Amino acid sequence: MEQIKTFLLLGSLSVLLVFIGGYLGGQGGMLIALLIAGGMNFYAYYFSDTMILKHYNAQEVDPREAPMLYRVVERLVERADIPMPKVYIIHDHIPNAFATGRNPEHAAVAITTGLLELLNEDEIEGVMAHELSHVAHRDILIATVAATIAGSVAFIANMLQFGAMFGSRNNRNMNPIIMIVMAILLPIAASIIQMTISRSREFMADEGAARLTGHPEWLQNALVKLTNYNVRGEVHGATPENAHMLIVSPFEGKSFSFSNLFRTHPTTQQRLERLEALKEEFSAAKEQNKLYDRHYV
Repeated sequence: MEQIKTFLLLGSLSVLLVFIGGYLGGQGGMLIALLIAGGMNFYAYYFSDTMILKHYNAQEVDPREAPMLYRVVERLVERADIPMPKVYIIHDHIPNAFATGRNPEHAAVAITTGLLELLNEDEIEGVMAHELSHVAHRDILIATVAATIAGSVAFIANMLQFGAMFGSRNNRNMNPIIMIVMAILLPIAASIIQMTISRSREFMADEGAARLTGHPEWLQNALVKLTNYNVRGEVHGATPENAHMLIVSPFEGKSFSFSNLFRTHPTTQQRLERLEALKEEFSAAKEQNKLYDRHYV
């Protein structure tokens, strides 16, 4: 269901881009905006992992330096049948984690020392399963595509605000007030769609983690602890631009937190409810298997 939702939302972003580019700037304006935003995001796609790890001052570790963490990640990648990612630790007392990398072959997972201290091994496995689900689902690629389209919409809107829509003849017959309103509202609409995609991928990663570990309660317990702790502080260097990468929003519960439309993550309560439904599904499946085994014994 979330896959279909993501596809429809990406389609909506594409329609929005075609509308604003074609109606306001013509095909030339739309193409230029797409090329500029695409170039920026092409760079981000190939180098974002290096940039974000450096931004958080993450240190790569080996099995000797983090034996428990490595053991958990190795166990999960074997089950998920994906390559072993690089493993990083961020020296920050606020518990959080993220995954980065353009595909499973170039992936990394990072975890703060605060998370390692706060959670037990089962809960850490739930968190790492969530991050590795992002890797397996290629969520970095999807986020980059969404950002490219949303960035193109914003670029055209900015050009529209300055009345320089590439010399399109359409501008001469348009009401300036309508142009200003569209310049303001269309990028907001693109951002809302982009954030909705982000929330949808978080639900998918939660489900992927539950199915990978077979224990939704591990991630449930971790989310409760992480959310409660993040109300007290935020990971050093966290910004609205990179908040979507972290397993819980670093701005959860803050006075300046975004409205639901601009949230990068679903609420913790929504995530817990989805995971609770999966627990019931797993329990029902186990009961069905027991009945099947008794019938054929």
